[in-house]
Amino acid sequence: MTDKPEVMSGESLDIVAQRCDQLKQLFPGVFTETKDANGKVVSSIDFERLKAELGNFSDIYEGRRERYGMEWPGKRDCMKIIQEPSRATLKPCPDESVDWDTTKNLFIEGDNLEVLKLLQKSYYGKVKMIYVDPPYNTGNEFIYPDNYQETLDTYLAYAGLVDDEGKKFTTNTTSEGRFHSKWMNMIFPRLYLARNLLQDDGVICISINDKELYNLRQIIDQIFGEENFIATLVWEKGRKNDAKRVSVGHEYMVLYAKNLAFIEEITQPWREPKEGIQEIIDIYNKAKKDYPNQFDKISEELIAFYKSLEAEYPSKKYARSRFVDQRGIWRDNNISWPGGGGPKYDLIHPITGKPCKVPDDGWRFIETTMKQKIQEGYIHFRDDHTQPPILKSYLYIDPESSGEDEEAGGKKQVMGSVFYRHSQPSNDVIKELFGDKVFENPKDHEILARLIEYCTSDDDIILDFFAGSGSTAHAVFDLNRKNSSNRKFIAVQLPEPTPEGSLARAQELFTIADLSKARIRKASAKIQNSISESSSIDLGFKVFKLAPSTFVQWKPDNVLSESGLQHALELYVDNSHDCSSDEKLFELLLKAGFELTTKIEKLDINGKGVYSVANHALLICLEDQLTAELIDAVIALEPMQFICLDKGFQGNDQLKANTAQAFKARSQDSEAEMVFKVV
Repeated sequence: MTDKPEVMSGESLDIVAQRCDQLKQLFPGVFTETKDANGKVVSSIDFERLKAELGNFSDIYEGRRERYGMEWPGKRDCMKIIQEPSRATLKPCPDESVDWDTTKNLFIEGDNLEVLKLLQKSYYGKVKMIYVDPPYNTGNEFIYPDNYQETLDTYLAYAGLVDDEGKKFTTNTTSEGRFHSKWMNMIFPRLYLARNLLQDDGVICISINDKELYNLRQIIDQIFGEENFIATLVWEKGRKNDAKRVSVGHEYMVLYAKNLAFIEEITQPWREPKEGIQEIIDIYNKAKKDYPNQFDKISEELIAFYKSLEAEYPSKKYARSRFVDQRGIWRDNNISWPGGGGPKYDLIHPITGKPCKVPDDGWRFIETTMKQKIQEGYIHFRDDHTQPPILKSYLYIDPESSGEDEEAGGKKQVMGSVFYRHSQPSNDVIKELFGDKVFENPKDHEILARLIEYCTSDDDIILDFFAGSGSTAHAVFDLNRKNSSNRKFIAVQLPEPTPEGSLARAQELFTIADLSKARIRKASAKIQNSISESSSIDLGFKVFKLAPSTFVQWKPDNVLSESGLQHALELYVDNSHDCSSDEKLFELLLKAGFELTTKIEKLDINGKGVYSVANHALLICLEDQLTAELIDAVIALEPMQFICLDKGFQGNDQLKANTAQAFKARSQDSEAEMVFKVV
C-alpha cells in the first residue's frame, strides 16, 4: 500500500483480467513480462509456451486450422461486448419495493446485459440456479445495439430516459439473412456472463422452442462445456386443433450444470416427492395413531381413502398399496424372474413345512438373496404352500416404526424428462391476480417451483434475467411458503412497453417491468393473507433500476482544447451528480463487491454520518468535509474497506496522505489488510 489512497473503480468486473487470473493459476509459466510503447512493464501470454503446456498439439491439416465448433456472423463482436465493462449503476427505489429494510429478494428493472455485468462483483459464484425464458426468435424487437460499446446509452434511449435521436432498435424478421445470427448474438453474451454468477454446484435451465433449440444447445456447449449437459426436458402443454399439419404443443427446457462432475461428487442424487404420496402418508399416520399396531384396521382406513377419490386424483394410482405392516405401507409384487428363465429351488413354507409352488418363470432371486429377503421381512407367505409367496413393494417406509430411512420407501423419485401440464392454469393465475388476462403465455409458476425445489436447497439464490410476468419470483414465494424455506430471487426485466390499448394498459401497467412488479406484489399479498402473523417467510423485494453512474466519468477524449481541459477538471473536482446519498451508497456497495441486500447501518461518528456495511466490513462516508478525528475513529473500527469522497478532503493533501499512512500502519499491526479508497 502506498501513501496515496486507491481510487475507487466505477466499472463492473473486468472479465478479461479475471480470465487471465484464472489462466495464471493453472499455467503460471506461460506469462511473461514485456514493456509497452511507454516503457511500462505489462504481463503478456506466451502462446507458444501455452501450446507446449497443453501438449503441443499440431494442426490436423497443414497450412490451415480446422476444428469442430460453431461460428456465426457477429460472434467475435459478442466477445467485445462481454469484455466492455459497465459504468452504470442500480438506482434504489424503496417506494416501489415491499419490506425494503428486511427483504433479501431483488427486482431489477433494466437491460439484462448491463445488469449482469453490474452483478459480477457482488454475486460472482453465489447463485445456485438460473432459470430464463428468453425471446423465442419470433420477430420481436431486440434491445441489441449496432454499436457494441453503447449498451447503456441504447437502453436509456429505449426506456425514454434520454433523447433517442440517432439510436437504432432492430427487429429480427425471417426475411433478414441474419435471422438466427441476431438471436444468437443477443443470447450468447448474456449466458456467458450468467455462468460467472453460478456456484460450482449451480445449474441453469433455459426454456426454448424448436426454432432455436439446436443453436441454443451449441451455444451452451461452448460456454458451459458439453460434458455439463444434464437433460432436455419436454413440457407437453396440450394439443392445438387449429394446426395445419402437426400440433406442436410442447416446449423444451434445457438443463446444464456449471460443473456436473463436482455436483456428482458432493451431492446426493436429486429426487422429488411423488405426487399424491403425502395425502396417503397423512391418512396412514392418523390411522396409526387411532389404531396402534392394528395393521388390518390401518389398512381398512387406506382402502376407504382410495375408494373416496376421483379416478384422476394423483393418490388414486397408488390404490394397490393398501397393506400395512411394522415397516410401512406396501403392495403385492411379482416374485417371478422377469422374462423367464429364473432359478428354481425349494422354498419351504414356514407353516406347512412343504415347498411352495415355484413360478413358471422361476424365482426372482437366487437362493441366498431369497433367504436374506425373508429375514428382512420383504417376503409375505400365503396361507399355504400351494401358491408362491408375495414380494412386498413398499410405497412408504415409516422411519418412526422401522428405524429405516424413509427415502428408501419410495416417497421420492427421480424427475422424468417428459411431463404434461396444460397451459391454462398459468393463465388462470394471472386472471385471478389481476382480474383479467394482462399477459400472454405466462410461465407456470408451479412448474418452476417444482424445478427450483428439485435443483436447489433452502437458502439458495435463484436468478431470472428474463423475468417476464414474474413467474419465477412467484414460484420462490410459493415454495418458501410450502416448505418454510428461505430461497431468494433476483429478477431482471426490461421495461418493454405493453401494447397500446391492451388490458395491461387499462390497469396502468405501462411496461412489462411494471406488470412483473405488480404480479409479485399481488402474489406476496395473497400468500401473506394465507399464513399466520408469526410466519417468518420473506415475501418482500427490493426494486432497483438501471441508471447512469452517480459519479462523473472522466472522458479525456472529449477534451479538445486547453480551455476545455480546464473546464473538465473543474467539473471533475465535484465528481458526483445531483442525486441522493442512497443512490451513491448503493453504487459504491455494488462496485465494492457487496450484495445489494447486505445489512447497512448509519453511524454517527464525531458528528459525521458513516454507513456501516456487514458489521463494519465496509465503511462508507459521503460527507463533504472529513476530519482527522473522524479518520481516527473509522480506523479504530478496523474495516476491511473504507470508501469516502475525494472532495471530502477539501484539497488537504496532507490529511489524505496521513489517512493512507494510518491505514497502512494499522494493516501491518493487525496482519489484516485494510483498504482505503476514494471516489
